Amino acid sequence: MANSRRNNRQVVPESRHMLNQMKYEIAAEFGLNVGHGSSSYGADTEFGSELGAIGGNSSSHRPGWGHITSRENGSVGGEITKRLVRQAEQSMFGQL
Repeated sequence: MANSRRNNRQVVPESRHMLNQMKYEIAAEFGLNVGHGSSSYGADTEFGSELGAIGGNSSSHRPGWGHITSRENGSVGGEITKRLVRQAEQSMFGQL
């Protein structure tokens, strides 16, 4: 490969906020301790705190994604992909 850099340019830049919000909501659903305070990009902090993911009693109090394992990050990304595919299918073919 001549160019090993990944091109992460978004086709629809306006989708960045929605994707960040989805990422933090899914992380909260999975019980991952990310997104404290204003860096949560509108995450569902009420639901996340119920799980102990945001501002809860988790043993790790570090905000952000640096302490999350690759497997956990991959699980969040995989769930985002599944939900986006499901939404696209529903919009193309109606309710399934």
